[in-house]
Amino acid sequence: MYKFNEDLIQTRLKNYIDSTYDQHYAQAKTQTTEIVFENGHGEGFCIGNIIKYAQRFGKKDGKNEKDLYKVLHYTIILLGAMHEEELKELNDYHLELKND
Repeated sequence: MYKFNEDLIQTRLKNYIDSTYDQHYAQAKTQTTEIVFENGHGEGFCIGNIIKYAQRFGKKDGKNEKDLYKVLHYTIILLGAMHEEELKELNDYHLELKND
């Protein structure tokens, strides 16, 4: 069905993301990325990391596929935050309608 092993890559991406929650810096109750978002810098932080790891691919440690997984992970984090904001706005709108 897939021509570029997308199913395999999706599985590997999920495994990579899951592994980041087991790393030492993810053991705290609140992750650094959450704090960055709470302080209003999440979008820039994610875009900066996407650019960083995309530019690093092929240079540091050669064509290290982990760099590409990091690009995808920060993209997913940013997409998740965008969808969370959309849901918050939708919930706020429904709450306003209910209170009117």
